[in-house]
Amino acid sequence: MTDKTLTEQLALWADRLRDHSALGLRFASNIYDKQHYRAIQDIAMEMLALLSGEKLEQIEPLRLPHFSRSSPLIGGDAAVIDDKGRILLIQRSDNAMWCMPGGMLEVGELPAEGVMRETLEETGVHCKVKSLIGVFDSRMTGVKMPFHLYSFSFLCEPKKDKPTQVATFAHETLDLGWFAESDLPDPIDPRHKGRIPKAFQMWRHSGEAFFDIPANDT
Repeated sequence: MTDKTLTEQLALWADRLRDHSALGLRFASNIYDKQHYRAIQDIAMEMLALLSGEKLEQIEPLRLPHFSRSSPLIGGDAAVIDDKGRILLIQRSDNAMWCMPGGMLEVGELPAEGVMRETLEETGVHCKVKSLIGVFDSRMTGVKMPFHLYSFSFLCEPKKDKPTQVATFAHETLDLGWFAESDLPDPIDPRHKGRIPKAFQMWRHSGEAFFDIPANDT
C-alpha cells in the first residue's frame, strides 16, 4: 500500500467515525452515550485535521450530522424484481405507505452497496444490482421535504443462492410482499409512484437511466 493510499484510507475511516458519532450525538438518549459519541468525534476530528494539514477549528463544521450539511443528502432504493416479474415492496411503519426498500447511504459505501444493505436490513432479502434506473431529485416529486435529497434507484434481482433471513430493521416496516406491475398495493408513496414504472421499463429493457433535465435545456 502506497503512502497516498494509506492516507486516503485513514481519512475515510476518520470520516466514517465522524459521521457515525455525529448521528449518535443527534439521537443519543442519555448523557453517557453523548459523552462517548463526543469522545469518538474528537478523535475523528483530530485525525482529519492531522491528515488534511488543517487546523482543528477550520474543520469544526464537520461535527454537524449529515442533516445539517450544506450539500444535498444522498439516498438510494432498490427495485428488486424476481424472475416472475414481481417487485419487492415494503409498507413503511411511519406513514403506512408502500415503497421500494431503501434509505440513506453511509460514508464509505458505493450507492449500489447502500441499496443492497438497506434491502437486506429492511426485508431480509439478499439482492444483486443489475443497472441504474435513475437519479431522482426530491424537489421534483411533488412532496414537501425538510431537506434536499438525491436518490439513486437501482434495478436489482434477488440472489437465489442466499435464502431470505430475518430483517434486522423490521421495526421500520409494517408489511412486505412481491407484487406484479398490474397489482400494486395501495397507497404507494408519492415519491415512488414515478420510479416503480421506470423500474419495470428497465427490467423489460425498454428504458434508459432517468435524470431531471434543467428547465433551460428543454
